[in-house]
Amino acid sequence: MASNLCAPPMKATSNGAFQGDNPLHFALPLAILQICLVVVVTRVLALLMRPLRQPRVIAEVIGGILLGPSVLGRNKSYLHTIFPAKSLPVLETLANLGLIFFLFLAGLELDLKSIRRTGKKALGIAIAGISLPFTLGIGSSIILRETISKDVNGTAFLVFMGVALSITAFPVLARILAELKLLTSDLGRIAMSAAAINDVAAWILLALAIALSGTSQSPLVPLWVFLSGCTFVLCCILIAPPIFKLMTQRCHEGEPIDETYICATLAVVLAAGFVTDSIGIHAMFGAFVIGVLVPKDGPLAGALVEKVEDLVSGLFLPLYFVSSGLKTNIATIQGLQSWGLLGLVILTACFGKIFGTFLVSIFYKVPLREALALGLLMNTKGLVELIVLNIGKDRKVLNEQTFAIMVLMALFTTFITTPLVVWVYKPAKRARMADYKYRTIERKNPNTQFRILACFHSARNIPSLINLFEASRGKEKHEELHIYSMHLMEFSERSSAILMVHKARRNGLPFWNKGQRSNCDNVVVAFEAYRQLSRVSVRPMTTISSIHDMHEDICTTAERKRAAIIILPFHKHQRLDGTLDVTRSDFRWVNQRVLEHAPCSVGIFVDRGLGGNSHVAASNVSYSIIVLFFGGKDDREALVYAARMAEHPGIRLTIIRFLVEPEIVGEVTRVDVDGTPSTELGSLDDELLAEFKQNKIKDDFIKCEEKVVRNGEEASVVIKEIGHCNLFLVGRMPAGEIALAINTRSECPELGPVGSLLTSPDFSTTASVLVVQQYNGQMNLNLASEMEDESSDRDQ
Repeated sequence: MASNLCAPPMKATSNGAFQGDNPLHFALPLAILQICLVVVVTRVLALLMRPLRQPRVIAEVIGGILLGPSVLGRNKSYLHTIFPAKSLPVLETLANLGLIFFLFLAGLELDLKSIRRTGKKALGIAIAGISLPFTLGIGSSIILRETISKDVNGTAFLVFMGVALSITAFPVLARILAELKLLTSDLGRIAMSAAAINDVAAWILLALAIALSGTSQSPLVPLWVFLSGCTFVLCCILIAPPIFKLMTQRCHEGEPIDETYICATLAVVLAAGFVTDSIGIHAMFGAFVIGVLVPKDGPLAGALVEKVEDLVSGLFLPLYFVSSGLKTNIATIQGLQSWGLLGLVILTACFGKIFGTFLVSIFYKVPLREALALGLLMNTKGLVELIVLNIGKDRKVLNEQTFAIMVLMALFTTFITTPLVVWVYKPAKRARMADYKYRTIERKNPNTQFRILACFHSARNIPSLINLFEASRGKEKHEELHIYSMHLMEFSERSSAILMVHKARRNGLPFWNKGQRSNCDNVVVAFEAYRQLSRVSVRPMTTISSIHDMHEDICTTAERKRAAIIILPFHKHQRLDGTLDVTRSDFRWVNQRVLEHAPCSVGIFVDRGLGGNSHVAASNVSYSIIVLFFGGKDDREALVYAARMAEHPGIRLTIIRFLVEPEIVGEVTRVDVDGTPSTELGSLDDELLAEFKQNKIKDDFIKCEEKVVRNGEEASVVIKEIGHCNLFLVGRMPAGEIALAINTRSECPELGPVGSLLTSPDFSTTASVLVVQQYNGQMNLNLASEMEDESSDRDQ
């Protein structure tokens, strides 16, 4: 017995297996093995649960339970080899260090300004979502004390149970809302605001619970602990913000942040953790307070997240879930009484949150389904719940059986959130709108309102987009041009994604709000400046979703705004040497899906700096635009768009029509992707060109040329001989074998044969390219087959 108590601590590093040392008997190699095992297990589980649309925290909790005594830990040799008792102090130290910095990131996610702007509705829902479950938690704790928790601190146990049942996990809720595409909805706004208030209240209650859970017999000690914690928070509020404000003022957008500021902030986080741990509150509390006080507006917050979050969230934080899993033994839940208590706790937690939120939502006249969905969303648990339970376990407030019951309750309530919200609150599927008449640019009356949904990924795309808008204005007698500029932002599991949501919300999602403009939001400033200088209506928007379903947001918005064309950025950008480099291959996938599912015409914009790197004023516009016309509906759509642009006094338009040489016209079969007969295609093309020549070609600014070619090679030569221009407009799938033979093995089938030629390395030009696909009332099935052909070619 004495030898066990006096066992020497583990040495840090071994001399190696060749010298007879077992690496698993030393702290560092064992910790490395534990980290690798945890990361692999949790990531595999997250991958398996992705089809169920579950947040990653579910996989991490389950992974911790699987690696603990509940499942794999039943094999004692595994448990003593991989997680021996003498390695747990090192494991828990690393886990808590990760927890400190993760809670600092959680504080960064919480925007106090948005809480202060919260309306009465969200405040009332938050209060109801805390008070009723807290009360019911106290009630259930009395039953648990009478049965399985008889020898615990009564007051602390009541508070811990109340806090555990009343928590809403703010980060997990944000990710569930993003997965369900509700972040930018009224429901999402209310849920996020209420959860933020709930988060702050939960931390205050947790500090109280920790103060009450001390081992001292004196009743004054908890009071001193709580008052010292309040003093610490007050000192931080008075001292930290001016220092952080000074740091932020010295950090400029687009410039690297001084390493001194990063190191100083992280050192302050650790110092605050030391102070709160010395007080008797957990070290994470100090880190959270510092995170809340860091300004969210400047670049400092983003830089801190970028430096810290991948290491913490990817490596250290999963250790906390394993540490929690090693304390969770589901085998302790035995017998009818224990399982009945588990059901009682789950019922109490769900009823308190859902019913309390539902009642107050109905009082504020929230629709029935939205009120129920709001209650389900507010019932989300997560890491904060585990933190509360682990502190309660470490302080002997929760025994093993109660701890296991509470962990399963948190797991169950979070797991059911997504499927139940989808079942209760199904956003209506896109219905065909009766008043959505103009789904194409080509129309009988060209003077009707023209609506464009223009998408972009970053500020790099803005100048060329604005110059394209200027060219699209048309003449005075047209109805006003309406442009919806949509910023495509990817949502992920990262903390920076929550900061992104806050920034977007300060701009008034889904539209920009003048009263709450962020000074550093150059995107909004650029579009607002253009709106004021022109008579064009520009409404900036933001969509925040995963790459996998970003195309759904684009198509839904186009339908809701009744756009005639969606303009998408090409997945490549121009480098300084003029070549096109891949920005991100995922963006190509998004473009392909939009082409398949779009409710209107689509244009893919290959930006080579149309008009330069800044907005060109209307009086200074001087562009040369060329339309390459082979025939077919896509080419007609491109021609009609170019005709509208030609009405601008600063634009010169050249139409080059390609014709088949008469001797071989019988050898060439004229085809179109929608199966339209060749005679009808020819008549439609001829009618449009005849009308265009009659109405438009009246001055030197518009020219129409005809080029007779024998095959695709000759057409390619003609295109390559074209002189300088600023913009090419081409159809995605032109009619006729001549066009289709131009580029038979295209790397980018979404651009079509002509667009691929204009963007190939063999074609030297500085002109931007707009590839247009006309809406034809059905999904574009050709693109899917082309993608399959391309992948099969690569496999061969």
